[in-house]
Formats: sequence, C-alpha cells, structure tokens
Amino acid sequence: MRHTADMRKPVQREDDGRGALLERRYWVEVQKPAMSAEDLMLDIQRNLPEYAPELLAGFEKTVGLEDALRRGDEYHIRILGPWNGEVRVVAVSDTSFELVTLEDHPEAGKIRFAITPHEHFEDAFHFEICSLARSRDGLVALSYDALGKRVQQTVWTTFCERVAQRSGGQKIGEVQVRTVSETDFEAEDGTGGTP
Repeated sequence: MRHTADMRKPVQREDDGRGALLERRYWVEVQKPAMSAEDLMLDIQRNLPEYAPELLAGFEKTVGLEDALRRGDEYHIRILGPWNGEVRVVAVSDTSFELVTLEDHPEAGKIRFAITPHEHFEDAFHFEICSLARSRDGLVALSYDALGKRVQQTVWTTFCERVAQRSGGQKIGEVQVRTVSETDFEAEDGTGGTP
C-alpha cells in the first residue's frame, strides 16, 4: 500500500514513549570483504528485506522507489508478535542510514545502520545496528519483556550475519549484542534516578 503525503503519520520520538530509554547495539566485524563499504551499504539499502529473517520479520516499502533508499522513504515493518509498525528514513549516506518510528509503532525512537572501518585491523569493517528507544506505552513494555526482546534480538542478529555473508569476508568472532538502559547510567553517576 502506497501512502500519499496527507496520509503520512507523525514521528514518534523517544520522548513520546514510556518507561526506560534503551540503547540496543548489535554488531559484527568482518575482515577481507569482497565488497567495499559503500557497495555493501548500497546493497543493504536497495535490498533491505533480504537481510531480515523471513519467518520473523518483513519490510514493505510504502513510500519511495523500490531500487533506492532516500530520505523520506517509509517502510511497514512486520515482526512476529505485536510488533508491527511504520518507520521513516531520516538520513542516508554512502555508509549509513537512519530510521525513526512513526505513530502507533510499538517503540518510540530511532535506529541507525552503519559501516565503519575496523578500529584496529586493516581491510576490515565494523557493521552496527544501534537503536535508541522507549516502549510506546506500558502494555508494550510488558509484552516486550515477555517475548519481544528475544524476537527483536534474533531479527537484528540475523541481519548482522547476513551482512557479513553478503560482504564475502570472514567474520571476526560472533555477532555482539549490548543493551544499556538510562537507569544504568543513573546508577553509575550516583543519582539513582528520580524519586
């Protein structure tokens, strides 16, 4: 289904959500890739649905051209369970792109996909998916803790695995996952959060 300009939903930013703000990072490092970072990212941008596990997630472009990724494009994302929602592309470069959630998405926030040179090794890259979001509401937060976290982690871990495979290179270790909550930072700085 294609959307017209007057049908487009408003952005649902982090401050529109409820509960703790979570930074979730999924990354993989690859050496001796057969593709340049720019060619690999172009392939990801053009073929986004091919990188997600078909049984758990689907990406349907509802705004924009099929063979390119541009600012303003929109996708309907279907993730197993009550996690369907829409996102909009807000930034695109040769080695990255960023999406924001739209109204009624289960989460409120943004997610960025990026390829950068490896910090220590030549002829190697670091691919990372980083989201910064809150749950849309308390019910979503409860559902996410029960099931959504596992499904979401499987989707983005598989995405990283497929990026490594498509690059033609060799993975350096396994896909890494890290979740940090704003409450973790509060504990570290001694504030303990708000009373």
